[in-house]
Amino acid sequence: MRRLTDRVAIVTGGANGIGKATALRFLEEGAKVAIWDINAEAGEATQKEFSDQGYETRFYQVNTTELEAVQQAAQTVKDDFGKIEILVNNAGITRDASLKKMTSDQWQQVIDVNLTGVFNCTKACYPFLAETGYGRIINAASVVALYGNFGQTNYVATKAGVIGMTKTWAREFGRKGITVNAIAPGFIRTEMIESVPDDILDQLTSKTPMNRLGEVADIANAYLFLASEEAGFITGTTISVDGGLVL
Repeated sequence: MRRLTDRVAIVTGGANGIGKATALRFLEEGAKVAIWDINAEAGEATQKEFSDQGYETRFYQVNTTELEAVQQAAQTVKDDFGKIEILVNNAGITRDASLKKMTSDQWQQVIDVNLTGVFNCTKACYPFLAETGYGRIINAASVVALYGNFGQTNYVATKAGVIGMTKTWAREFGRKGITVNAIAPGFIRTEMIESVPDDILDQLTSKTPMNRLGEVADIANAYLFLASEEAGFITGTTISVDGGLVL
């Protein structure tokens, strides 16, 4: 039996990268997946790709920084699929700069998407998760939230905040049968690191005991485990998926 048979999941930022890989992995395990993304072109293409493979999935254009829009989207997913059981708060952005050079706009844009967006999605979906008796909330953190990173004051602040919210929600939601956990990826081969110079990537690889960068499937598989019944007694945790980079 597949691990997510007939479960209904929302994956934010699901049109590309880790989010897309996660949506596909969930579908492969029997879930029905609502893909939320602000990029309509990419989202529609992803929905078509998955639907053509016979999977039950729908794309919804959602700006996670707007609470009312998120609440409307959550209700639509409930209407379309009948329930919501899994929320993967995967959407995120970077606007890197050293503190001396970082603008207020760079700071606020990252706060809005990476922190407020997670708050909005969780707040909107919680009532639907609570009524199912089976709830899984999985948040995207980062290893830099645990150890800091040069030029990422805004990003690190949001991901550290996500870890804090994860622990708080685990305490608040457990009585409703909802687990809340976070994944802290290391450096994963996605569009987000395409701008990183090759020599820097080589340095990161050499510092990683597994001697490679992560792949999107590495994170998707971790999300899958936390979404499954096998992880039913795990809550409030942050799992680093980084190949041992920070050992």
